[in-house]
Amino acid sequence: MKTVRVGLVGLGFMGTTHFRIYQELPQVKVTALADVDPDKRRGDIHAVCGNIGGGDNSVPLDLSGVKIYADALEMIASADIDMVDICVPTPDHARYVAAALAAGRHVFAEKPLCRSREEMLELRSLVQRTDRFFNVGMCIRAWPEYVHARETLLSGAVGRLRTAHFRRLSPSVAGNSWQNWYMNEALSGGALLDLHLHDTDAVRHFFGRPRAVASFGVRGVVSDHGVDQVFTRYDFGDDTLVTAEGGWCAARNVPFEMSFQLVCELATLKLDGSGYHVFRTDGTVETPFAVPPELPTGWHRELKYFTDCVRSGTVPDRYQTPDSIFDSYELLLAEAVSIEQGRTVEVEYV
Repeated sequence: MKTVRVGLVGLGFMGTTHFRIYQELPQVKVTALADVDPDKRRGDIHAVCGNIGGGDNSVPLDLSGVKIYADALEMIASADIDMVDICVPTPDHARYVAAALAAGRHVFAEKPLCRSREEMLELRSLVQRTDRFFNVGMCIRAWPEYVHARETLLSGAVGRLRTAHFRRLSPSVAGNSWQNWYMNEALSGGALLDLHLHDTDAVRHFFGRPRAVASFGVRGVVSDHGVDQVFTRYDFGDDTLVTAEGGWCAARNVPFEMSFQLVCELATLKLDGSGYHVFRTDGTVETPFAVPPELPTGWHRELKYFTDCVRSGTVPDRYQTPDSIFDSYELLLAEAVSIEQGRTVEVEYV
């Protein structure tokens, strides 16, 4: 069984997270790495931080056996790799994805997909024309509790959905990134594009295409002008109430929260700080499973699945298809318009 050779672009919070996961996966090895920061190219990641925990960044990464590049495009073009993993600020995603596909590499790109609809349409065209595999880091689709809740709902075992609410609230990430790029709305798209997108994507993944959105947001609380807090209702043309809330306005000492509550005819599926439970209408409460320690997060599961597909030549479709990712991006764009114009917006899917 061959080893999948990974070229990793970027050693920020997600890049270091991916690097550590690849070290744990069998038959996977990071053989090339590109970063603009000379400290990170030496494995020094002491300045890296995130909003949801992570490894010990005081310990340098062991980059022995990894070919190091200052220029990601040079690495993509010349390194001896099977796939490229892109973990850089959002405005660089489209050009690195395009370069990697042109070089015949399989591509895993961190979220968000890109920074504009024009870039999204260009990427859609490229992905449709290539035989290379393409996935985006919409990790919630692979997160164990979300996977179980979706499968349970789709099975019909809990009856019809009545209401659903997804919630993702982060402490302030001001100062947590390279050159503080999260706080630059032109680069990051604010919490709407960089954080809330996970729950927008979860809505699309769980329930299909909403026909319209009504979103409310506040700008410039911690960023320069980005939407830092957002609340959205998703209209499916029926009597279900589906909403999501996200933001990164809270004080820095507030714990990160990701949660959901799905109220169905026969049970309520709920993830919160106490864990994941199924509350039956007959009064019983179930804790459906224990998360396996070898694949504890959606990050682990999505990367293992994608590298397994690269190794076997199997087109990845378990957690996502490119078209579903493009759908979620269209939803986010509609939310942005709804916030800006203060009205309900019908979603135009490509």
